[in-house]
Amino acid sequence: MKAIALFLGLLVANFSFAQNNDVEERDDNMITENNKNFLKIDIKEPLLQVAVKNCNDFKTASFEGGIPAYKETLRKYMYVYLNTDFYVLNGDFTFTLTIDPTGKVTNIEGAPKVANSEVFFEDMKYVVRRIKKNWIPAMCGGQPITSQVKIKINLSSIATDV
Repeated sequence: MKAIALFLGLLVANFSFAQNNDVEERDDNMITENNKNFLKIDIKEPLLQVAVKNCNDFKTASFEGGIPAYKETLRKYMYVYLNTDFYVLNGDFTFTLTIDPTGKVTNIEGAPKVANSEVFFEDMKYVVRRIKKNWIPAMCGGQPITSQVKIKINLSSIATDV
């Protein structure tokens, strides 16, 4: 009988100490958030090009594979490389790409400037530079020239708790 009482006492004590240890070891300062941002990207077509003054036979810059190929590549890279954990994006944004006479993108400018947009614009510069295919430069009088391409993108972010 004493053995059963001792066994039951040890069993109850074991469970009570186990409960106590879990409470003591818990760190209330360590709060983890399981948020997930879902991003919808709509790249508007056509991509607009800024015409060059005093050029009678201006030929616009084009992308290897065509504009639909560039849109799809840009969308794919945006989903992969944008770090949407740091910002929530909603609305229309315009990016101006400067394409030099060799077909390389040399400058990327984003607008409009809103809260946390600088981080987003830096991410977009990284995304555009990751695309390895070159543009076919704009032509004026049969000579390649520097030109600008404007890309309008509509972004919708939905932040959810997981």
